Amino acid sequence: MEAYANVLSYAVVGFFILIIIEYTLSRIMGKTVYHGMDTVSSLSSGITNTIKSLVGLSVVIVSYDFLVGHLALFQIKSELWLYVLAFIGIDFASYWSHRFNHEINLFWNRHIVHHSSEEFNLACALRQSISSIVGIYFFLYIPLAFIGIPTEIIAVTAPLHLFAQFWYHTRLIDKMGFLEYIIVTPSHHRVHHAINPEYIDKNYAAIFIIWDRLFGTFQEELEDVPAVYGTKSPVRTWNPVLINYLHLWGLIKDAWRTKSWRDKYRIWYMPTGWRPSDVAEKYPIYTVENVFEQQKYAPPISPILKGWIWVHFIIVNVLLTYWMLNIANIEYLNMLWYAAFLMLTVFAYTTLMDGHQLAVPVELLKLIVGGVIIYRLGDWFAMDAKWFAGATIAVIIYMSVSFILTIYFLYIEEKPKPVTA
Repeated sequence: MEAYANVLSYAVVGFFILIIIEYTLSRIMGKTVYHGMDTVSSLSSGITNTIKSLVGLSVVIVSYDFLVGHLALFQIKSELWLYVLAFIGIDFASYWSHRFNHEINLFWNRHIVHHSSEEFNLACALRQSISSIVGIYFFLYIPLAFIGIPTEIIAVTAPLHLFAQFWYHTRLIDKMGFLEYIIVTPSHHRVHHAINPEYIDKNYAAIFIIWDRLFGTFQEELEDVPAVYGTKSPVRTWNPVLINYLHLWGLIKDAWRTKSWRDKYRIWYMPTGWRPSDVAEKYPIYTVENVFEQQKYAPPISPILKGWIWVHFIIVNVLLTYWMLNIANIEYLNMLWYAAFLMLTVFAYTTLMDGHQLAVPVELLKLIVGGVIIYRLGDWFAMDAKWFAGATIAVIIYMSVSFILTIYFLYIEEKPKPVTA
């Protein structure tokens, strides 16, 4: 876990640098591809996914190590071929797991957060799930196990495969000539993220676009059909924790409300978006019909509050960085306390971005959790000794000011008029 945290800390810095470069280039090119609060929401989603990874909140039904130990039929000697075959095999598995997530009602909950942004930029690439706790696609790795790809090769190749999917979340790169026939390009992935009828549920591939061409899910980006981004049923919140469970909550309500016992059972595995007819009629859900009339989510928020939200974001990243750099020195129980504090922080300030009063009790709970941590440990995870004297006092001041300002912004500050973006 220590090695993973160190690699992740460098990767995060790289992602931020590329996002800043994209933003700068977009301004030079006169294109608007970033909106402040959407960007905070995207980056905060990446934070929640990182927290989940650091505390190891995942359950693997059948591990790859078990599969290769029981199914391997060959032993490949060439290390180069091991990595090449592993990369191709992971990409094949990624295509199908991605497709299942889009096409099966329950599994869409594992992926909705990645599509929830109504923008398309490098930041939205970091909208990664915290709800996909159980690994259910182990069977897709059976071919790799058959040919005897060692576990350690998969462990190295899988993160590289994931990071290689970051760069094509951009509107600044046009079509790329002959590469359009080989790899996934920004043009391909713009199609994938679009909700236009021509584009919906297309281009599932992660690295090699050949899978979509082979299995009939390829769609070229059309010059006369500009992509519109988001989800057919807009999430209408900046809170990445809530977004991760909105679809599941909808399925639970529909399964409870329908009078058909058959529908209570099959709603989970039907195509994404399917609802029992009696529930759909009585409890309609807004969906975007004409994508070119889409009104992006943009609750009223003052410039002062926007500034405070960015302060929140910076502080969370400082605390997260400290955790990653010192993870070897923090006991697992204390890691859980650390994770709870950061999760509550993200939940609180993104709820405040929504203008929702739930932010106040969450801020209070964050204050309590932070106080318990400092009482138990005597300081903030030895930050005073390792980083700078007074670090614990700084955390206490931050928690207190955060609670007070949340009350101010929700109940005292004069609200701007609603706008659309």
